[in-house]
Amino acid sequence: MVTTENPIHSGSGLELIRKLVGEGDLIFTVDRARALAPAVGLSNSYVSEALHHLAKGGWVVRLHRGLYAIASTVPGVTPAHDFEIAMALVNPAAISHWSALHHHGLTEQVPRTVFVLTTTDTEIPRLRGKRIAGRSGYPMSHTTYQFVRVKPERFFGTEKVWIGETRVTITDPERTLIDGLRMPQYCGDFAEVLHAFEMHGNHLNIDRIIEYALRLDAVIAKRLGWILERRGIEITRLQSLREVRVKDYRTLDPTGPRKGPCNRQWMIQQNLPGRMTR
Repeated sequence: MVTTENPIHSGSGLELIRKLVGEGDLIFTVDRARALAPAVGLSNSYVSEALHHLAKGGWVVRLHRGLYAIASTVPGVTPAHDFEIAMALVNPAAISHWSALHHHGLTEQVPRTVFVLTTTDTEIPRLRGKRIAGRSGYPMSHTTYQFVRVKPERFFGTEKVWIGETRVTITDPERTLIDGLRMPQYCGDFAEVLHAFEMHGNHLNIDRIIEYALRLDAVIAKRLGWILERRGIEITRLQSLREVRVKDYRTLDPTGPRKGPCNRQWMIQQNLPGRMTR
């Protein structure tokens, strides 16, 4: 809940908030606040202190050093979407994994974490607080952001989508499914990834997802081939995946135990329970 204990909240500080909202700056830098400060009678030298008091009073949220967002508790203001905040935290950035699965309608489970694909060249805000799947998350307000880092050449398979009045970058359905084969723990679990393949079955771009798999790891190609064959895709279309060489059997579920029957055609150990292992 916002407060008005500090004088800054009832004067120029609140006028700065109104100005930022009027300009559409729900996420803003200190430099942007300084640029607007003279219009509300606030000196540039006092902007940082004003933002400190506004954050303490619940009017703005500090995202990281030099970057703020208008708080969701400000009356009459629709706050920035979590995805929009993710775009502001790192660059490049793409909403990915479980968050992308849910956006594309490939899962009914609603993740409490926003997963963000970025590159190893990107400076990531100082991670603090929570631990997620063995890594630190970046908690902010009621949301935790999980950054998944890849090499720059592996940052592909994205598209632009509208979230309200904001365009954000998100992994397309095929890249999202591929990421699920690599890191199912960031998509719920492997069973949820298989369910997503079923949900997207009639709309899956086979050529695109095969291309993506071939650009990544050999084990991804083998897991994908195993799944697509069971989805009824003609084996002739999967030839490029079959030709990928691996030295030994790889588990279908990378997070599961190394047990279960082995499929020689795909060099996959089918470490799933029940009928799916047959």
